[in-house]
Amino acid sequence: MSIFGAMDVSATGMTAQQTRMDTISENIANVNTTRDADGNVYRRKTVVFEEKSYPSFSETLSMANGHIGRGVKVAEIVEDTSEGNMVYDPSHPDANEDGYVTYPNVNTVTEMTNMIDATRAYEANVTVLNSTKGMIQQALNIGQS
Repeated sequence: MSIFGAMDVSATGMTAQQTRMDTISENIANVNTTRDADGNVYRRKTVVFEEKSYPSFSETLSMANGHIGRGVKVAEIVEDTSEGNMVYDPSHPDANEDGYVTYPNVNTVTEMTNMIDATRAYEANVTVLNSTKGMIQQALNIGQS
C-alpha cells in the first residue's frame, strides 16, 4: 500500500464517522418528535458500514497478497423497527383513545454513548492521517539533505 493509500483509508473512515455522528445528532434532535410530516412517529436511525468494494481482479489479488483494504463506506442508513415508548398524557394532541402517546424509540444515553464512540473513531482516523503526513514530511526532509 502506498502512503497515499493510508491517507485515503483514514479519509474514508472520517467521512463514514461524520455520517454516523450526523445520524446520531438527528436521533437526539427528534427524541420528542411524536409526528413527522407523514404523521408517523420518528424512528431511530443507524448507519451500516461496509468495506469499499474492489471492482477489478488485480485489486482483489493485491488484497489476497496481504495488502490492507481501501477503507470504509456507508452502505445504508436503516430505521430501527422496535416499538416506541408509550407515555400516558391524555392532553397531548397525538394521544390515542386510551390517552397514551407513542414517543420515538430513541434512548438519549445510548445515543450519547454512540456519539462518544463515533467521535473517538473519528479522532483515531485524524491521528493516523496526521502521522502519515508527518512521515511524508520526514521523507521529504531526508530527500532534501
